[in-house]
Order: sequence, then C-alpha cells, then structure tokens
Amino acid sequence: MEEIARIYAQSLFEAAVDREKVDQIKAELTTFSQAVDASEDLRLFLFSPYFSGEEKRDGIARIIDDASPEFVNFLQLLAEKHRLPAIHRIKDQYEVLWAEHYKLLPVTVTSAVELPQETVEKIARSVEAQTGRKVELDGRVDDSVIGGIVLQVGNMVLDASIRGRLDRLRKQVTANA
Repeated sequence: MEEIARIYAQSLFEAAVDREKVDQIKAELTTFSQAVDASEDLRLFLFSPYFSGEEKRDGIARIIDDASPEFVNFLQLLAEKHRLPAIHRIKDQYEVLWAEHYKLLPVTVTSAVELPQETVEKIARSVEAQTGRKVELDGRVDDSVIGGIVLQVGNMVLDASIRGRLDRLRKQVTANA
C-alpha cells in the first residue's frame, strides 16, 4: 500500500507543480482527509466495495464543489481505480514531497525546561547554516532529559542530554565489567 500511495502522491505532486498549485493541492488533501476522518458515512461510501467506482466518481463530483479541478479529477481517478482507502497515505507522501520541494527540514529540540526563544532561534539558524535547508522547529519539554538537549534533525539524533550521558556511561561500565 505504501508504494501505491507514493506513486499516486508523486503523480499528484508533479501535476500540482506543473500547474503551480502545490500549496493549494496540499490544503485540499488535508481538508479532504480531515473530512473523511470526521464522517463515518463518508468513509463508508468511499471505502466500501459495495459502491461502484462510477457511483463514487459521481458522489465525489456532487460533494466537492470548491476544490480545484485537478484535485477533483484525482479523487475521481482514485475512485475508479478503487484506491480511495489509500488517501491518508497519499496525503502523508504528498506532504513529504511538499517539504522536500520547499527544502524544509523537521527539527525537534527536546529539553528538560522551556528554552528561551533566542536559544531556539540560534539552534534553528545553526542547523539551517549547516544543512542549507529551512528548518521547521518543534520545541518539546521532557523532564526525563534531566539537563542539556536532544536534537533530532530529520532522522538523525544528537543526544547532548544528561540522561543520554548517563545511559552511555552505564553501557560502558557494563561492557567493561
């Protein structure tokens, strides 16, 4: 299912880039996904094998009136191909492509206490300078860190916390014992 979602998301993204509607399509995908989550009747209609692809196409044309034609056509294609159950995964894959398009890098800073805004901004600028990408910073407080910070940049983790140091020390002591 992930591969199918990736292929459909890539196709939608390329069409959105060609028509300069990358942000609009992302917003429409998000809104549609939220509507599906919020309505059991909509999920039943869209995901049930009881309804034909043609019935779903017609239903989509009737219920969506303010979306771009590209997005409506995409949903109708998913209905024809019986791929609507993959809509959440497609949205997730589209968001990955969107972030890459804008060179956004998710960064999470976890500390034991709330960090001053100037410190958070300094960390963001430093990561931006080193990676050449725009940082989407998420700050979290976790008292189990004890002190220091844990910095997650994309899928890399830099653990400069007291908890991390204690864990590494514990592993060294048990390995040498």
